Amino acid sequence: MATTKASNDIIEVYSWATPNGHKVHIMLEECGYKLGKDWIAHPIDIGAGDQFAPEFLEISPNNKIPAIRDPNGPDGKPIHLFESGAILLYLASKTGKFLPKSTRAKYEVLQWLMFQMGGLGPLLGQNHHFRLYAPEKIEYAINRYTNEAKRLYGVLDRQLKDNLYIAGTTYSIADIAIYPWTRNWENQGVNINDYPHFKRWFEMISARPAVKRGVEVLTALRKPLNDDKAREHLFGSNQYQKRK
Repeated sequence: MATTKASNDIIEVYSWATPNGHKVHIMLEECGYKLGKDWIAHPIDIGAGDQFAPEFLEISPNNKIPAIRDPNGPDGKPIHLFESGAILLYLASKTGKFLPKSTRAKYEVLQWLMFQMGGLGPLLGQNHHFRLYAPEKIEYAINRYTNEAKRLYGVLDRQLKDNLYIAGTTYSIADIAIYPWTRNWENQGVNINDYPHFKRWFEMISARPAVKRGVEVLTALRKPLNDDKAREHLFGSNQYQKRK
């Protein structure tokens, strides 16, 4: 019979319903942690400016979500971490899941994690900004980032032609990192049918129960970013203020 964990055993996640947030939500659920029992989600409403609160900046100095607090760190002491890629690696190490043990296989996964962190995420983020949120439509920027999105989907499609998952035959943190960023392919100016191998993978990952649970976390709280105050918090001068 399972016992309910004490509150000081629960991993606390400071997050929002964004691709980077969902990466961590999915990972926790895939690792067997259950929302409300083993981990809790503290909403950081980035449209309301919660990311600039001093208490959040203590654990996420770059004022970005997600961040976590684990009361049982690797040395038995509490640890807090920011950056979604670092959190995925930490949870993989903590649980022994979704990162291969062999050196070769591990680095095959890590290269695709870095592909997401350094390329896919930032460039699709710029795509979203100029296509959906920029106050003026800049044709050059829209074309540049839409074309780059299509190129990146092409990279994934070629990789998945001969591989069941992103890094080979095994589901890994590479799949967990990449999937949330590709859920809005239509808004990115991409036609998923142009990338049949990617589409096969995307539908397979979408059907995983833990993925379904992960992408629902905090989603009900998210609001359209259609007011000036939210835009100021996300894209305006609030981002650039000097903070103590």
